[in-house]
Amino acid sequence: MSEKNYLCQRILLTNDDGISAPGLEILRTIAAELAPEVWIVAPAEEKSGASQSVSLHRTIICVQSGQHEYAVTGSPADCVALACAELMRDCLPDLLLSGINRGGNLGNETVFSGTVGAAMTGLLFSIPSIALSQNTDAQGTAVWETARKTGAETVRTLFRAGWPSDACLSVNFPAIPPEKAGPLMVTTQGTGCLNGFVVNKLGDEGTGRFTCNVDLRHSGCESDLSDETTAIAAGYIAVTPLKYNRTHMAGLERLQHALR
Repeated sequence: MSEKNYLCQRILLTNDDGISAPGLEILRTIAAELAPEVWIVAPAEEKSGASQSVSLHRTIICVQSGQHEYAVTGSPADCVALACAELMRDCLPDLLLSGINRGGNLGNETVFSGTVGAAMTGLLFSIPSIALSQNTDAQGTAVWETARKTGAETVRTLFRAGWPSDACLSVNFPAIPPEKAGPLMVTTQGTGCLNGFVVNKLGDEGTGRFTCNVDLRHSGCESDLSDETTAIAAGYIAVTPLKYNRTHMAGLERLQHALR
């Protein structure tokens, strides 16, 4: 587009870890290499696990914290809707980038991800959308340098390649140093590593206060390299196209046959 070889004119950034998260700051740096105009509309606080929820019948507050930068007291999906339907309605983004999430979004974990939920919301506004996640190592540390060093070229390659307008992309960076990371691997969603939920009661009996978390297995989840979980374990940057249609085709055919 110019002497700086920009990819597009305008990029919208959001996330689910909150506007102060390190992954969003890295994504801001990446986006600055790709477009001259970068907008940030992100949750004011962490909204991990928000999926594609929206704040129905609730007021959300939007505070401008810089040029083209807004903190929102809503979900990641709220942020995208607010940006596209109001803040940027006269100058819609050419690309939406959501992340960079601290931790992977793989397999059946994906449906709970606010990072992915924001990218899916971008589809409703016909905006090419990519969710980006940095996997963590065995100690739970995000290897940010991998996303930092490979992120811009990853987005550039995918945007130029293109993908169907009814899909968004979920990109997962492996938890290894960038010089050891493999190339892009286009993958299926697979089943992932979600092994259930961990619910803990807080305080005395009868208080009704609990915490809810997920139980993840991080080894032996899959065996096929075409699956994103296995591709990540092998050191590749996994790219998975996702769409809204969740119809189980085998189940559809079975029920149609049984109910004739």
